[in-house]
Amino acid sequence: MEKLIYELVNYGLANGLIDEADKTYTVNKLMEFFGISDIASEDSYDVQSGRELHLILEDIMDEAAKTGLLSADATTNEKDLFDTKVMGLITPPPSVVQRKWNALLSSSCKEATDFYYSFSKATNYIRTDRIKKDERWSAETEFGSIDISINLSKPEKDPRDIAKAGQAKKSGYPACLLCRENEGYAGTMTHPARQNHRIIPIQLCGEDYYLQYSPYVYYNEHCIIFNKEHIPMKIDKAVFRKLLSFVGQFPHYTAGSNADLPIVGGSILSHDHFQGGCYEFPMVRAPYEKNFVIKGYEDITAGIIKWPLSTIRLRGDDMERIADLSDRILGLWRGYTDEAAFIFSETDGVPHNTITPIARMRDGQYEIDLVLRNNITTDEHPMGVYHPHQEYHHIKKENIGLIEVMGLAILPARLKTELAEIESIVAGALESCDTLPSNQSADFYSTLRKTLSENEKTASHADWVMESVMKDGINSSNIHDILRQEVGSTFAKVLECAGVYKCTDEGREAFMRFIDTI
Repeated sequence: MEKLIYELVNYGLANGLIDEADKTYTVNKLMEFFGISDIASEDSYDVQSGRELHLILEDIMDEAAKTGLLSADATTNEKDLFDTKVMGLITPPPSVVQRKWNALLSSSCKEATDFYYSFSKATNYIRTDRIKKDERWSAETEFGSIDISINLSKPEKDPRDIAKAGQAKKSGYPACLLCRENEGYAGTMTHPARQNHRIIPIQLCGEDYYLQYSPYVYYNEHCIIFNKEHIPMKIDKAVFRKLLSFVGQFPHYTAGSNADLPIVGGSILSHDHFQGGCYEFPMVRAPYEKNFVIKGYEDITAGIIKWPLSTIRLRGDDMERIADLSDRILGLWRGYTDEAAFIFSETDGVPHNTITPIARMRDGQYEIDLVLRNNITTDEHPMGVYHPHQEYHHIKKENIGLIEVMGLAILPARLKTELAEIESIVAGALESCDTLPSNQSADFYSTLRKTLSENEKTASHADWVMESVMKDGINSSNIHDILRQEVGSTFAKVLECAGVYKCTDEGREAFMRFIDTI
């Protein structure tokens, strides 16, 4: 363990987590934590250098298990609680991090975010070794290239952790995963440890917010901007102003908000927050499909963009003018009903209409996308009419939130093994035949469908494979690429499900009926 202590301290020095003046102090803190009362000089050990952090921590946990500090059969959750506590010992306090941030911010907002993002990875708050496991690719659709990811970085729930969590004493502190009280929190079986977590205070329109990065970084520099207070999310004029204020301060970032209603909203509606990052989402590349002029706002470029979700894009020089027009559109949409298009503002007093807003800077101008959302349900679509429909649940059945609205699919981990199994089965069938699939006998297709349907991993995909994947020209060497392309095409259809106005002549006519009210 002594050698590993020096290796961890040297890692902290190399990554700016500790200063040379703090080296002995930090060694002593680690010795205390591991129950070591005596240690030789660093020269006495063959200390490795340059190893990845997760390898150092894995070795530390192996040693801790030998001494009883960590259970020999610890779950992933228990290991996360342990190694985060270790990292907390070499993570500088909030005041040090904030001083560094402020010094950099005074000269360059990008230098400040570059520092903070690197810092968040260096502390292992962002577990880069897990993020690397995520699978990512792009697929061409009628709406342009969209991005696909299979999320493998979140560890699966261990039944032992679930049992322990059920026995644990419930706590209301911190109130949620976003609250500022998470900074430095030790964590529990039901709440992640955050000793290595540091947050950055910022101001949005005179209100106190904090900036942090998502530990799962679904895209480059995936950040979260959250209210100092634990208050519910609400889409209103203040939100439009704050989003525009944020991108004005950090013009290299996008910022958006999930909607404020269930089904079409995010997973945490109880705490006011936005998400952003330094990433060009596919939605950004969507062109205007139809422009229009709004009386009284002739200085603002407005139009519908070519995108599967029903989106109004506004662009202009004046942040307050754009926020004002956005609020006007929101107010009209909240109360808008068009029975012919199956859009109801409310049923039985329950509101259905809201907006998912996304802000950015483009060519020195403010730009905001207002995505019209509706969460109505029916007997035919109990999970939502404007929600992924049943025939696409084998690929995606979860809510379509902000990130996916912008064209980045976050698909479940199960798809990795399921797609690999499909590839194996189809490749095997193709290798056993000499002609293209279209020339195969009915028996070929019947046998393939039967094989897929009887396999637990591929049964839900059988119809999709036979109808969408088995195309002329498919062979054992290109099945992998074809599968990925079809996943992308299916995700585009999922996004179309979420669009309140379909991309048809009838849908565009209905969309313009709403535009006329503006």
